[in-house]
Amino acid sequence: MRHRPMLKLALVALLLLSFHPAGHAAVRGGCAKVDITPPLGIPLIGSYGKPSDALRDELYAKALVLGDGGHTVAIVSADLLYTPLEDMTDPVRDLVQKRTGIPKQNVMVCATHTHSGPEVFTRSKIPDEGRLPASEIDHAYLAVLVRRMADSVSLAHRDMQAVSVGAAKGRLSEIVYNRRPRAEDGPVQMAFTLPPEVTETRRIESDPEGRTIVAFDFPDRERPLRFGPIDPELFVLRVDDADGRLVGSLIGFGCHPVCIYPYESTAISADYPGRATHMIEHAEGGISLFALGLAGNVVPWQRGVEPCAQIGRAVAGEALRRLQFVETRADVTLSAACKEITLPTKKPASSATDASAGDLPDPVTTQVQILRIGDIYVLGLPGEVLVEVGLEIKERAGLTNLFIVTLANDAVGYVCHAAAYDEGGYEPVSGTNLAEGAGEIMIEQALALLDEIQS
Repeated sequence: MRHRPMLKLALVALLLLSFHPAGHAAVRGGCAKVDITPPLGIPLIGSYGKPSDALRDELYAKALVLGDGGHTVAIVSADLLYTPLEDMTDPVRDLVQKRTGIPKQNVMVCATHTHSGPEVFTRSKIPDEGRLPASEIDHAYLAVLVRRMADSVSLAHRDMQAVSVGAAKGRLSEIVYNRRPRAEDGPVQMAFTLPPEVTETRRIESDPEGRTIVAFDFPDRERPLRFGPIDPELFVLRVDDADGRLVGSLIGFGCHPVCIYPYESTAISADYPGRATHMIEHAEGGISLFALGLAGNVVPWQRGVEPCAQIGRAVAGEALRRLQFVETRADVTLSAACKEITLPTKKPASSATDASAGDLPDPVTTQVQILRIGDIYVLGLPGEVLVEVGLEIKERAGLTNLFIVTLANDAVGYVCHAAAYDEGGYEPVSGTNLAEGAGEIMIEQALALLDEIQS
């Protein structure tokens, strides 16, 4: 008889294991958003130093926090152009760890990359041509901004509850194109925008490698321009409460948020990501975060106020469609990994007289990061990653649920594949301080970190 208490404990333990198999745990999660809209008068990233004078829509910092009892991870998405490591990401992570105990390496801080947000960045790693001098940025607003971004994580962490999570992918090719077309065996001829008579010729094709191409014809050209690939995937992460209601979602897509800029260069706007997430929240509930996918050389097929609304509706519509059929689980495990990497920079010519050239770090030190949510991998890459770089990572990794977030944790300029330096164009020439080979280093380091977190 004296053995019965031990027998009961054993039975209870077996029952618990049947609900939570070894290596899995019940997940808790929370979402929150905090208004980070700057006051009118602050210069915007695309206003060329002019004060902002209109508010088209509010800017937010949004956070998703997940914990499995052993590890807690957080994603912060802010309606900003960048989140530089030293000026923004590290201070946000420090506050988050102090307030919540979430380790800094488990916090991903990313920007939606709106070009209609505040100018609050110093420029040790990226070209500063045409930008506001660091001495003239609004440091008081920057300090408040960092605290409010950390606030979003604190609030999400406070409101954690039992949740289930799952992911799905959609496709959306019609609204984007690769802005680096070139004639056969010729240099790149940048196409930041396309006239109406060209957009009317749009066609969606596949290249010999099976990558998606959005191509156009130029009626006045004798030789056609060949367009590069895009990444048509739209990623959705769904977080449900115990009753199956949406707590939050993470939406990822690769397209530059440049609809409002430069047409209303002094208007504050979250651009199409703000439109898309607002629609998702209104239609489905919860808090919707946006993270930028492979958009370094990918832009909207049209720009302006109405195209912004159209693209926002298209992104929201595809996301809402996919969110309806996500299968969620409550017994996933979480982990995170962060890896410091160094990237080579262009060496200034010996005759250079630019005093600022001496401020450029050589090499650039930055980081790649992975958050693992069960079989879902969120890979954070710094900088504006050209689609060719990101597609190689996806193809070589061979993971079904791999989502790449660019402009994650740092701003290092454009990250280009080696061929881009021979082809010329904006991104590898004036758009980055990184030297040829930086893209390939990032590919290898990202794949190594993916292997590490799976082992």
